[in-house]
Parts: sequence; C-alpha cells; structure tokens
Amino acid sequence: MGSAVQKSALLLCGDYMESYETLVPLYILQSFGVTVHCVSPDRTTGDRCVMAAHDFTGLELYTELVVDQLTLTANLDDVTPDDYDVIIIPGGRFTEILSADERCVDLVARFAESKKLIFTSCHSQVMLMAAGVLAGGVKCTAFESMRTLIEFSGGAWWQQPGIQSMFEITDCVKDGNFVSTVGWPTLGHGVRVLLESLGGQVSSSKENQASVLFLIGDYVEDYGINVPFRALQALGCKVDAVTPNKKKGEMCATLVYDLEGGRQLPAEKRGHNFLVTASWDDICVDDYDCVVVPGGRSPELLVMNPKAVALVKEFAGKDKVFAAIGQGKLLLAATGLLKGKRCASGKGMKIMVTVAGGEAVMSKGCVTDGKYVTAASTSDLPAFLSGLSTALGVSIMF
Repeated sequence: MGSAVQKSALLLCGDYMESYETLVPLYILQSFGVTVHCVSPDRTTGDRCVMAAHDFTGLELYTELVVDQLTLTANLDDVTPDDYDVIIIPGGRFTEILSADERCVDLVARFAESKKLIFTSCHSQVMLMAAGVLAGGVKCTAFESMRTLIEFSGGAWWQQPGIQSMFEITDCVKDGNFVSTVGWPTLGHGVRVLLESLGGQVSSSKENQASVLFLIGDYVEDYGINVPFRALQALGCKVDAVTPNKKKGEMCATLVYDLEGGRQLPAEKRGHNFLVTASWDDICVDDYDCVVVPGGRSPELLVMNPKAVALVKEFAGKDKVFAAIGQGKLLLAATGLLKGKRCASGKGMKIMVTVAGGEAVMSKGCVTDGKYVTAASTSDLPAFLSGLSTALGVSIMF
C-alpha cells in the first residue's frame, strides 16, 4: 500500500464509543498509510477509553456490551484542524457528553469552517447539531431515533430507499464535506466513500474483481472478521462469509479478547453478531481467489467439521491465496497447509504452527510467504490488510 501524498485523520473518542465503528475506520486507514491520531477530552496520550458493542439480541432495541479499550495516541489540546484531512466521530453514548463540551464542539465547527471532511456514524451526528453545521438543509443520515433532531437542527433527513430492516442498509450519504452513516452495517460502503473523499484511487492488477471467502463459525473473533470484511468491501472486492451449519441470513456470534490487568490471558467477551452472507452448499471454489480464516474459537469448530476441512483442501488444490489471523491458523495446520511455511504467530499458536511443520515467526505481526498471509493477532490487522491486499493485487493511492 503506497501513498504519494501523506494523509492524516483525527479520531474523536470517549468512553462507550461503539467498537466496530471505531476500529474499522482506524485499522483500514492505518493499513493504507493514513496517520490516525486518537484523542479524547481530559485524557492524554497513553490513556484508554472503554469501547462497547451495540447489537440486537432479541429485544426491541440494541444492547450495549462492554468489550475492550482503545489507547489514545495524542492530546486534544494540541489538535488543530490544519493538521488533518478528516475528523472521524464513531457512534456511542460518549457523544452525548462531548456534545456539551465546548472544546469538542468548537473543534467540529472549525473542521466544518475549514471545509475539512467530517465522518459521523449512528449517534455521533449529535456533534454536528451541537456545532450548528447542519443548518441550511445539509443531507444527513443516522440511527433513526436521531431523525427529528436532525430536522430540528436544519438538516435534511436522508434514508436509503426500499429498506425494511437496518441490516439491509448498505449506503451512506455525502453532502459537501459531510459524510454520515447509519452505523456499522454500512461501513463497507462508508469507508469506500471516506477513502475516495480523501483522494484515494483504488486499482487492481487483475482484470476481474477480486473475490474472497471467509470461513467462520460461532465465536469468531469480532474484529478479525469485521475489519477485513469491510476493508475488502471498501476496495471493491466481492466478499462472502460462510459457516458449515448455517444458511445465508443466519447469525454467528463473535467474541472480543480484552487483556485486563494482572491476568495471564485476555478475557473473552461477547461481541457483535455477524450475518452469514452465503449458504455452504452454494459455494464454488472457482468463484473465489482467496480464503480467509479469522481467529477466535470458531477455528476449533471448523477443524472438527469434515466439510470445512475438505473445502480448504479444495482451495489448496487450485493454488488460491490463503490468509489467517490468530487461531485461524489452526484450520490451515490441520489440513497440512502450513508445512514449510513461515507464519506470524503469538505465543499461543507457536506449538500448533511448529508441529504442523511451519515456522512460527514471533518477531513480526504479519508475514507473507508466497500466497500465504498470516497475522499473529487482531492488533496486527493494519499490516495484515496491507499484506492481503497486495496478495490480491489490489492497492490504493492518495
């Protein structure tokens, strides 16, 4: 991933910000060479903000699940819009507090005055209201509970036509230097608009659109599936996710690993649900260039399923690209595909890689060996996305 022009983004953070809406743009932009600074009022570099997953769990409204934390990388008091090309404000309850903080409201207003890009999601459009920048009929979308307030603020409500469910929404709206999205279900297209608005140009070394298949199951790692899935959508790839025992439209549970203080291993917490996009029996290996196995505990489920093992072997027989994150290497190990391969590995996967005949590389977060791209953990996703995109012949330049 090269960049002729250095781009920079400011991520405005706070406790209980939506984790998906925070990490998807953060990791994707970093993988494409964009510098991202994370700030929050009254906190400094090295402090952390709590993140939460918002999803529907069978009740009338979404549930908030506390998942993990994000480390801040800059100080709010040192920030000026002149140093950035975009400010990104994820959704979450923190925006209610920030909308009453004069420093944060003034910052958003100054980005608007400078005609700098402002990217909002779900509920963070409240910051646009507080800054008074929607007046005059600026087109804006958000979680539907925000509609009346957007209209009261002088904005023009926009909603993707023909939609019956929030999970059917794929689009966002851009009006001038304002990009607004309903929330995490739309981030594939939303990040594509963000990249293009920053001057990014996607190109491919191949004549046909790259196509990628994710193999998942219950308790797949949340960011390990969601970040690369949305990133590849943003790059214009065809992307599907399947699991052996569920059909298109059914949900897989995800998990998040949170390394809490004083423990040998991270705590496992429930993350977002992930919608399976294709049925297993409809999958044809010839329709895909690459198979990706995210981490979490789902690889344990897949390695015990003969259909999953057989599918991976069929991919191997046709010289496809393979990619795995964290424990996802377990499925590649069980099918004999790691023999003689160098793999990025954390301590937990070192023995599994070694006994499968691979070389565990502990010094790098991401390793490419021929058509194999591996990452040690989800914290290595920016490097993983860069390596995977290169393997697929897809790039973006600013």
